[in-house]
Amino acid sequence: MLDITRDIHSVTTFRRNPAQFMKQLRKTRQPVVLTVKGKAELVIRDAESYQRLLDIAARADVNEAIRQGLLDVHQGRTRPAREVFDEVRRRYGIPR
Repeated sequence: MLDITRDIHSVTTFRRNPAQFMKQLRKTRQPVVLTVKGKAELVIRDAESYQRLLDIAARADVNEAIRQGLLDVHQGRTRPAREVFDEVRRRYGIPR
């Protein structure tokens, strides 16, 4: 969880001491928000926690695709595979 007292800083502060931020990122594994003129502009993370975030997003995409597929089946928006393969064979002149 983001701690606004610790994890929001100006880009200028980051530029003055990037090593301190790297140490904080490694220790807390929490993102740091960098601001420009008081507005959030960038979020930085350590590589390991970013990879974990990418993995979670990929799993969420797979889960959503499965959910949509099951909904299609439930709502009758599917066709038997044999029917689809026969159609493809006819369309592209592929013999059996």
